[in-house]
Amino acid sequence: MVIGVGVAIYFSHLAAKKRREALRAIAGQLGWDFAPSRDTHHDEEYAHFEIFRRGHSRYAYNTMYGTATIGGHTHPAKMGDFEYKVTSSNGKTTTTTTYTFSYLIVHLPFSGVPDLLIRREGMLDKLAGLVGFDDIDFESAEFSRRFLVKSPDKRFAYDVIDPRMMEFLLGAEPPAIDIERGRLCIADGRSKWQPAGFLNYLRFADQFLTRWPEHVVASLESHARHQEFA
Repeated sequence: MVIGVGVAIYFSHLAAKKRREALRAIAGQLGWDFAPSRDTHHDEEYAHFEIFRRGHSRYAYNTMYGTATIGGHTHPAKMGDFEYKVTSSNGKTTTTTTYTFSYLIVHLPFSGVPDLLIRREGMLDKLAGLVGFDDIDFESAEFSRRFLVKSPDKRFAYDVIDPRMMEFLLGAEPPAIDIERGRLCIADGRSKWQPAGFLNYLRFADQFLTRWPEHVVASLESHARHQEFA
């Protein structure tokens, strides 16, 4: 039994080391920095994203950070792994479960971008809809059936998610896309990506932002200029 545990720990260590080196290589390919150590302040800096406030003992690690040209603009960006623990008790025994997932965060170059959440709709969302907690519906019944969309600015949501964007999202089937406080976060809070997945989601972010209609981008740029000189 002890030998079995020791073997499991050894292979887990090897897998973690292999992943670390693969992500370090990706950061080098992008011209980014790489920090494998624990960042216990990540959950505070990005506290507006609910996935980074779950449980306890939270920290980011295997962090890649730098700048990327996405949607025709230069963005500070950050991606890596995140871990947290959830402790539960039934009155007799206490159990702690560890969860890990990967994420990508892109800082948008505009001020005043309305919050926007796009994610695949689940059974709990459908039940919530039955009791009046509706998401934003679109002309495409298929899109409305497969995706939950929320935003305090429905006009912004309708402008961004036009027919071309709907077709793209239906084909891509991304994890959750969450825009809050001028930052875009891609993560589902459950999945740990393969190393190549980080590059795939960086490309996805580029494709997503490139598809924003010109009038939306022009309006955001104009607002940013006014804020700068106000």
